[in-house]
Amino acid sequence: MSRIGKQLITVPANTTFTIANGLVTVKGPLGEIKRAFKPEIAIVLENGIVTLNPVRKSLELQALWGTYSAHILNMINGVNKVFEKKLIVEGIGFKSDVKGKELNMALGFSHPVQVMIPDGLKVTAEKNVITVSGINIEQVGQFVAKVRSLKTPEPYKGKGIRYDSEVIRRKQGKKSV
Repeated sequence: MSRIGKQLITVPANTTFTIANGLVTVKGPLGEIKRAFKPEIAIVLENGIVTLNPVRKSLELQALWGTYSAHILNMINGVNKVFEKKLIVEGIGFKSDVKGKELNMALGFSHPVQVMIPDGLKVTAEKNVITVSGINIEQVGQFVAKVRSLKTPEPYKGKGIRYDSEVIRRKQGKKSV
């Protein structure tokens, strides 16, 4: 049994939740999110409470039960409050700025690095902090991971792009004799 899947999900008063042919639509004050779900997990809305139950017993459906519950909860939370992640750019000469729908960065390469910002995300770059916010938690996380992968932090000096709460374990350099 899925502990996450068994939990009841309460839909806030200012949010509309609709289910039609496996397509779940959640509308709230910040926007609208749509997502298709397999019919093997029954999604039922009664009196502002969403319940999920697998149609039959199977190992795959047990895994999907909790996953679908988490997706629906993230959709409801996303249309009510914005998800936000921060990246810190650390290193001499490393810079970042936003121009239109592009994130421009100087990361120590021979060329500037440009990343297109997807629709639905708001990106700001101040000094050495890049802030990504949006209503879809998956889209925010995917974009932040993509930007971080451009220059992952190295363990000797800590240069690179890291998450706001990430701690880089430092290694000791060469020892002089």
